[in-house]
Amino acid sequence: MVSGTVALLLLVLAVAVIVVLTGKFKVNAFLVLVGVAFAYGLSIGLPALDVVGKIKSGFGGTLTGIGIVIVAGTIMGTILEKTGAALSMTQAILKLVGKKRAPLAMNAAGYVVSVPVFCDSGFVILNPLNKALAKETGTSMTVMAVALATGLYATHTMVPPTPGPIAAAGTLGADLGRVIFFGLIAAIPASIAGLLWATRVAKKWDIPADVSESYSDIVKKYGKLPSAFLSFLPIVLPIALILLKSVSELPGKPFGEGGFQTFLRFIGDPVTALILGVFASFLLVKKGEGKAAISDWVGQGIKDSAIILVITGAGGSFGAIIAASPIVEFIKGGMANLSLGIFLPFVIAAALKTAQGSSTVAIITTSSILAPMLMQFGLDPALTVVAIGAGAMVVSHANDSYFWVVSQFSGMPVDVAYKAYSSATAVEGIVAALVVAGISIFV
Repeated sequence: MVSGTVALLLLVLAVAVIVVLTGKFKVNAFLVLVGVAFAYGLSIGLPALDVVGKIKSGFGGTLTGIGIVIVAGTIMGTILEKTGAALSMTQAILKLVGKKRAPLAMNAAGYVVSVPVFCDSGFVILNPLNKALAKETGTSMTVMAVALATGLYATHTMVPPTPGPIAAAGTLGADLGRVIFFGLIAAIPASIAGLLWATRVAKKWDIPADVSESYSDIVKKYGKLPSAFLSFLPIVLPIALILLKSVSELPGKPFGEGGFQTFLRFIGDPVTALILGVFASFLLVKKGEGKAAISDWVGQGIKDSAIILVITGAGGSFGAIIAASPIVEFIKGGMANLSLGIFLPFVIAAALKTAQGSSTVAIITTSSILAPMLMQFGLDPALTVVAIGAGAMVVSHANDSYFWVVSQFSGMPVDVAYKAYSSATAVEGIVAALVVAGISIFV
């Protein structure tokens, strides 16, 4: 087998290959990650049969813990989208802050909606309402678009049950309750940073909203929306249960060690909690839509989760090969003292995100790289997941599908989107990383 130095240099080359193939040539990330795992394993001198074995065990082992969670979270997000629950949550926030603070309302709505719903889907769902509010309040569409987009982005990359953070938590063995807790905290100042950038910087570019429907028309088009309580329930219920499980397992055992704690550990297990969240989302389905709608939406959610599952598994394969390489011992021997601390996962994820575009691929790849080295660097697994998520926001530009969703749906010219939106993602990612670094001082 090669030396640790050579293995590290080959890993850098492997990451560069991943970036080029997924970013420039648009090769499917699953094929790239598995292919690079094979190539890297053979190049460092692992026996061929060991390479195959590690790839299979890494793939299966990763999905064992989080596969059901990813599927359940995607199903739940699909139902929230189809039933109008996302709009209902936005209306509740609007009532709370008022139309005069429309950018704040949309930023907050994005923060909530993107916990279970992909940020690009969330933007498409809320964009008509965003445009109508921009028209009604006389606010530039640039301000409204950046406010909504950054609110969505903050929780999309850092807070489960969005698939990226879930996958990273599974790969790094992080407690999901702690990831949710730290992610929600870090996402607040990140989202606010995006809002301030929108209202202070993006306002320089005045783009009128091109709307054919008023706010009232949009609300009427959806008919009777589900109540705010039922709309928030599928999100709040699993998060609360997972957090309760984490609290029950604290060293002080606040709920004791008897049957009640066992019950909390059962219902707070991510698999149980997310399945309960899915069942709670069924309450949003109108009587007229019935079983057929539920079946269709569940099927759609399963289809949408497939790509995340295979990429996550492929990331696990790559991570298993790295774990079997000489890199871990090399770091133990001489590189641990050169660690950037909690900024290391941020830097790696930011480099991958900026280079190849996909936040999910950046999160999964970074967690796979760091998993075998986490103890050597002395990093907290939960904070590492959130730091990776912070890096996966930096920077959204032309190689990111979300960049085009934000710019095209809001009517922003590309040059304006770079100045107003891409810069905002850099700011909110850096703010999130600083918050994580601050938390790490006390954890």
